[in-house]
Amino acid sequence: MYKLKVVIVGAGIGGLTTGIAMKQAGYQVEVYDRVTELRPAGAGISLWSNGVKVLNRLGLGERLAAIGGEMNAMEYRSHTDEQLSYVDLHPLFEQVGQRPYPVARADLQAMLLEKFGPENVHLGMPCVAVEQDDQSATAIFENGHRATGDLVIGADGVHSAVRAYVLGRSVSRRYARYVNWNGLVPAEAALCAQDRWVIYVGESKRASMMPVGGDRFYFFFGAPMVEGTQVDPAHRRDELADIFKGWPTAVQHLIEAIDPHSTNRLEIGDIDPLERLVRGRIALLGDSAHATTPTLGQGGCQAIEGAEVLTRYLLTTNISVSDALNRYEKARKDRTAELVLKARKRSSVIYGHEPSATQQWYRDLKQEPPESVINALAKVILTGPLG
Repeated sequence: MYKLKVVIVGAGIGGLTTGIAMKQAGYQVEVYDRVTELRPAGAGISLWSNGVKVLNRLGLGERLAAIGGEMNAMEYRSHTDEQLSYVDLHPLFEQVGQRPYPVARADLQAMLLEKFGPENVHLGMPCVAVEQDDQSATAIFENGHRATGDLVIGADGVHSAVRAYVLGRSVSRRYARYVNWNGLVPAEAALCAQDRWVIYVGESKRASMMPVGGDRFYFFFGAPMVEGTQVDPAHRRDELADIFKGWPTAVQHLIEAIDPHSTNRLEIGDIDPLERLVRGRIALLGDSAHATTPTLGQGGCQAIEGAEVLTRYLLTTNISVSDALNRYEKARKDRTAELVLKARKRSSVIYGHEPSATQQWYRDLKQEPPESVINALAKVILTGPLG
């Protein structure tokens, strides 16, 4: 019996999850990545319940729970240490049927790689072009290697080489006008309750901690900044101490606790929603299709959702590969575009693009009932492919 052959460009969250789903569907799968060592960008990620449900279906539920943090509540505090809001997340778990898991990116990638099988991942293989005919699609690599299959999936990130072919044009990353610092620190009571996500906001900036596995907190800071600034890792603690001078004691403890050399400093950007995600036998998935700012915590989840939807359409139609990919595009394009634009708008509010809107948001945080927060989170989760 013929097995569909799938070539995936990119071994990040989206590429590996897609590889796992398609191997479980019985397909032949090869994954390629440009890097010589898989080192995830960023230290942590919040996997909300829509992403977790897909990983559960792929048989990863127990392992994900083991590496994930137990997050039972979220709390907003001001830069003067006033509690602005507190939301017990248990009603959310009951409404959507699954708790979220904040995880260290390295742990998540290692889990996905182990499940997929590292022997099927080819590293040091930058993709430079793709091509197709009526019967097959081919990814072409810098060293001249050609990987041909029934379809090619471009899960190769915000600077995707596959995307230029799908669209017939190049796409520029849009700077979101803020810098994000992130990393991992040991979980200590002086920083945050071990089952809580705490976000400090004020002065168009924010500082946050959330639990991940291994008795650690994933932390991030965000502050508006012009594009193109660079700070040597040795000076990143001093940079944060200056930007967040006068903020609450817990934030100062966090700054003291970080390892500046392992703290990431990222200029955050996104891409405009695309007019298409598919061209014939070639499809885009994850950041290559819908790179977003992290302000909704849905970037990784949307890549994971894409893996489930694309695999399902390949399994449930026997018309053609192109037909399945077109159905995938129809199911994913509007959902991902809406979340990219929603995250973009939220970033502009958080980081003071319109100061009056930011001040109003601070006031709204104090007045918004917890059930409104729960319902907003549930709406995003329940409109995912697994409900």
